[in-house]
Order: sequence, then C-alpha cells, then structure tokens
Amino acid sequence: MNDTARETAAADVALEDIEVELFVRALKLRHGYDFSQYAPASLKRRILQLAHSQHADTVSTLTGRLLHEPGFLSVVLEGLSVPVSEMFRDPDVFQALREQVFPVLASYPQINIWQAGCAHGQEVYSLAILLEEAGLYERTQIYATDFNQSALNQAQEGIYPAKEAQLWSRNYLAAGGSHSLADYYSARYEFIKLDQRLRRNVIFANHNLVTDEVFCEAHLVLCRNVLIYFSDPLQDRTLALFRDSLVRGGFLCLGTRESLDFAPSAADFTPVDPALRIYRLGSRASGRG
Repeated sequence: MNDTARETAAADVALEDIEVELFVRALKLRHGYDFSQYAPASLKRRILQLAHSQHADTVSTLTGRLLHEPGFLSVVLEGLSVPVSEMFRDPDVFQALREQVFPVLASYPQINIWQAGCAHGQEVYSLAILLEEAGLYERTQIYATDFNQSALNQAQEGIYPAKEAQLWSRNYLAAGGSHSLADYYSARYEFIKLDQRLRRNVIFANHNLVTDEVFCEAHLVLCRNVLIYFSDPLQDRTLALFRDSLVRGGFLCLGTRESLDFAPSAADFTPVDPALRIYRLGSRASGRG
C-alpha cells in the first residue's frame, strides 16, 4: 500500500469513527439509551455489523433511520445487544453454585436472585432447574432483567431450537443435574418449549445497567459475560450496583472472562471460587443487612 492509499484508508477510518460517535449520541439523545461507556472497539464492530445487516452504505444512514423511523429502535437494540448464551453454559459454574452457594441460600426463608443481562433466558431456566432439584425453588424469586425487550419476550416464551438440546443436555449433566433435561421440556417440530412450571417464580423485567439503579434486594446476583462489553468506568459502576443490591453475605457470580480484581468494590468481596468468578459480599461492605 502506497502513502496515498494509506492516507485514504486512515481518512475513511476517521470518518467512520465520527459517524459511530454521532450514532451513539443520537441513540442517547433521541431514545435515552447510553452506549457511550461500552468498550469502543466492540461497540464499533457491532454498529458496523448492524449497518451491514440493514444494507446501509454508511453508519450515517442508520442514524437517519434511528432519528426518523418509528420502530427502528428495537432493531438497533437487538443488533447492539449480545444475547448469546446456552443452557448451563460453563457447567462447572453451575455445579459450583449448586455445591457452594445453594447450601448457604438454603438458610434463608425467602431467596431473591437477580439474573442481570438475562438475554434469551437460557441461564435463567438453568438456574430454575437446579434450584428445583435442590428443593429451593418454591421459596425463590428470580428477577431476570435485560435492556433488550425483544430478548426478554423470547425469554418469557421459553422456546428454543431443538438442535441445541443435545449440547444443553450434556451441559446439564456436567453441572450435576440429577434427572434428564428432557424432563423439563416438550419437543415439537424443530423447537423445544421449556415447562411452564419453571417460569412460575421468574419475573422478567426491562432494566438498563448503564442508567438504572438498584433493581432488588438479592441474595445472589448473576451477571455473566456482560461486563466484558463495558468500559472500565461502567464496569465499576455496575459492580457497585451489584454490591449495593446484595444482602450482607450475598453472592456475586460473573463470567469466567470477567473479574473483580481491579475494581474499587473488590475489597468488599471475598472470593468463593476465584477461578469460576464467584464472590461473597463481606462484612465490610455497604450491602444490606
């Protein structure tokens, strides 16, 4: 590549960055969704992917549609969120919750669990199944939240492609499941539908970790593989939000690629299983009694 070509490429990237910045500003000013503190490289990649999927030549085209086209917001939020999950993802984590966390939760007469960033609900139902098998589900309330209403709607339906069932069954057994995963769903055509009884103690609600405050008083907060898309300041804000949501002695479970190590709130937590990113709120923390 000669100097002229490099200069042209650099100018194109600079223009693209300006367009991305304007798109993010328009999203906040027009609709109140603030993505400015998301990890820049990841956010830009998703915005460009959204432009490609919408057959838009430029990000500016997306901005125009965002400002003037009713209903386009839901398309944008679906494109910018990362609702990728599976049932019993990282089975070792679910096994650790069952063996190390559930026995402590069993001491409470009522258990509140906040699943933040629940996406399409696979991990919510995974949790419900293990709680059921541990004899804890009847006194548990799960609050499953996400900012993506489309993903929440799918989570409430509990309908998933049947092609996923084999992997999920292996994950379930590896997580310490005591039955067959097939006991918890019915299959029809190319889909499985999870048993409605798994939803009886789940409340699905819209909640934005960027702008909203404490959602509930919780004994366990799970937020797995969401913080990796946030900037450091937004990670710190979110972790403080979780800390303030937990009762003293409550548990926090993050994704295996995430950590409390360098967060200001790290001193408030004691590692339960650092490799699996499970922590417990200590007595020095400002959590609820």
